Amino acid sequence: MKEILISEIEQRMLPYLNNEQLAHLQDALEYVLHGFEVHREQNEDKASVNAVMAFLSAKRVEGCSEKTLKYYQSTIEAMIVGIGKPPQQIMTDEIRQYLTGYQAERNASKVTIDNIRRILSSFFSWLEDEDYILKSPVRRIHKVKTGKVVKEVYSDEALELMRDSCTTIRDLALIDLLASSGMRVGELVALNRDDINFNERECVVFGKGDKERLAYFDARTKIHLQNYLNSRSDDNPALFVSLVSPHRRLMICGVETRLREMGRRLNIPKVHPHKFRRTLATSAIDKGMPIEQVQQLLGHQKIDTTMHYAMVKQQNVKSAHRKYIG
Repeated sequence: MKEILISEIEQRMLPYLNNEQLAHLQDALEYVLHGFEVHREQNEDKASVNAVMAFLSAKRVEGCSEKTLKYYQSTIEAMIVGIGKPPQQIMTDEIRQYLTGYQAERNASKVTIDNIRRILSSFFSWLEDEDYILKSPVRRIHKVKTGKVVKEVYSDEALELMRDSCTTIRDLALIDLLASSGMRVGELVALNRDDINFNERECVVFGKGDKERLAYFDARTKIHLQNYLNSRSDDNPALFVSLVSPHRRLMICGVETRLREMGRRLNIPKVHPHKFRRTLATSAIDKGMPIEQVQQLLGHQKIDTTMHYAMVKQQNVKSAHRKYIG
């Protein structure tokens, strides 16, 4: 505790003293406090909880979803428990050691470690802005370099196989809507019948942070959606419902399970709702849609996020080389 006290005093004096003066201050504090026992009166566990809850409240006001907030909370609390100190006392080296240990113990990827680093950076930067701490200990921990992985997309053949294998008109309409709109699965399951504008082939969806945008679908999706809705006898306002009575709104896990079973049956690897979104983005870029329009289509706040989804096919690079260079 004595070392923590000296460290906190040094942190407070950083803006006013140079390195030599700080060294003299440290020597003086160690000399004066020699032989003394130092105890902290406040409840450290309570202080940690208060800091984390305050941060989460601020993020909730900014529009973060509850799912994101739970991820933030579990990541931050795991770090606090792992280091064994309240946030106000945590130092840069301790965070480095925590990240190194986390990676070694769980064989975590560099992407996972960088995600944790980003969350901790956001947390400690907020503590600094709100004067909980003098300086964020994550400032000197730089972005983890990760290899660029080109994630898989569905081939045209795989999409047609999935459509042909559908045993219900609901599943056919669901796959068509995912494939032609590029919407998130969470946005899809939240849709109601009244949200669909069949004349304009569009619908209003609410993305991350409850941001509203228009999503569009093609003529084939329009026909299959209308056929599906006309076949239903229930009065549930949800666009997609379960196949069996009482026909409750279809949930994200229900969509994921249905697609996973279809993938196993057809021997198509990694069938997942998000893969439809990535496929649409890649196809749009390959066909010449400006990246800014793809960004709007997907509802991304930053264009860098769109670039992660839209991976240009190597064959198109080869064709472009021949066309423009020879």
